[in-house]
Amino acid sequence: MIFGMAVVLAAGGGSVYVASSASAAAACGPAWSATSVYVKDNVASQSGRNYTAKWWTQNESPSTHSGQWDVWIDNGVCGGTTPPTTPPPTTTPPTTTPPTTPPPTTTPPTTTPPTTPPPTTQPPATGLPKRALIGYLHASFANGSGYLRMADVPANWDVINLAFGEPTTATSGDIRFNLCPATECPGVESEAAFIAAIKAKRTAGKKVLLSIGGQNGQVQLTTTAARDKFVSSVSAIIDKYGLDGVDVDFEGHSLSLNTGDTDFKNPTTPVIVNLIAALKSLKARYGAGFVLSMAPETFFVQLGYQYYGSGPWGGQDPRAGSYLPVIHALRNDLTVLHVQDYNSGSIMGLDNQYHSMGGADFHIAMTDMLLAGFPVAGNTANVFPALREDQIAFGAPSSVSAGNGYVAPAAVQQAVGCLVRGTNCGSYSVRSGTNPNFRGLMTWSINWDKFYNYEFQNQNGAYLKALS
Repeated sequence: MIFGMAVVLAAGGGSVYVASSASAAAACGPAWSATSVYVKDNVASQSGRNYTAKWWTQNESPSTHSGQWDVWIDNGVCGGTTPPTTPPPTTTPPTTTPPTTPPPTTTPPTTTPPTTPPPTTQPPATGLPKRALIGYLHASFANGSGYLRMADVPANWDVINLAFGEPTTATSGDIRFNLCPATECPGVESEAAFIAAIKAKRTAGKKVLLSIGGQNGQVQLTTTAARDKFVSSVSAIIDKYGLDGVDVDFEGHSLSLNTGDTDFKNPTTPVIVNLIAALKSLKARYGAGFVLSMAPETFFVQLGYQYYGSGPWGGQDPRAGSYLPVIHALRNDLTVLHVQDYNSGSIMGLDNQYHSMGGADFHIAMTDMLLAGFPVAGNTANVFPALREDQIAFGAPSSVSAGNGYVAPAAVQQAVGCLVRGTNCGSYSVRSGTNPNFRGLMTWSINWDKFYNYEFQNQNGAYLKALS
């Protein structure tokens, strides 16, 4: 089929050339420029051929970067007049730093995010629906929301994360999981009934994971012995309860970077290196069906756009951005990343503006960073590449009692609609374009959602799954 070109008005006011079916020869789009920035679905022409960008790119020649996994799609031969290229407008970074972020020891990045390399593998067969509703079940403790038996978890939840597996000591690597005691959780089922209910959920196509860590479960794999104990103890829990995989919910001081560990692609800090090795071992043990999810806080991921570890001269919080090397090393094994867009300070987005909790804007800006990729600590030569759309969800509290940063369903749905369809995005300009394969929503927690009559499930979950 020969493709013609139709001109539409882009969100930023410039002309974007999109492919449409036609029997006539295709007109050439704007001539590709090495200095121009292109985002997903932008078209450029080079040497008499049209190309469509798959994601954010700059200075990557279409003629040499249009293979199966490259950034450009080759649309074929074009002809006619080439319109002049208009470079996109730039955004001036803020001149002051909000007090909710760590004191800066480096200058915030002022450049547009550089080229994002493509994924290296095809999306795996995860067994998840195209849109997944993910929630945490308080299985080992009570916190005022009430206990909920596994068998009573509504069928709308596609992934159920058992909270939590915790270590015997912070550095032992020995992870334990036990059902909430009856003295703390009246009505708790027997272990046999719990295991049977997990099996029933899995038979129905749901995924049940062991979530490791949480607010109180600090896990620091400082030695190879701790690494190996982590693998053996987690495997024992997976086997005992018949689980699909693990969710890594390391918070607090579980992850940090040693001074001098400045390259997320080649980490040297033992707690980072050992965690990567442990998770790879688990993946190898259980094979392609192993589900791996992660639930970091924004401090450990998106803050890496400005700060990474203690910085080149020391003095910064060494935890800043410390999840990035783990995510990057496991990007081909990772099923879904759902950053906790709650309990967060203000974070700088790709527009070099600070974004705060309280509306759709925060979810949009934070998630866009993962879908577009970003330079780490402002270093355009050291880019954290975008993850696949199907690997991305975002986390939001299910209710006002569940966490700081709760927003009404309308705001959650606005964020999802913007990320998937590129509509109703407000003042933020999405760098990743539309993301039709965006995976879904995570919430803390299923128990709190039940306490509030399942508002998150019934409104946000229903909206999510109704998206085409």
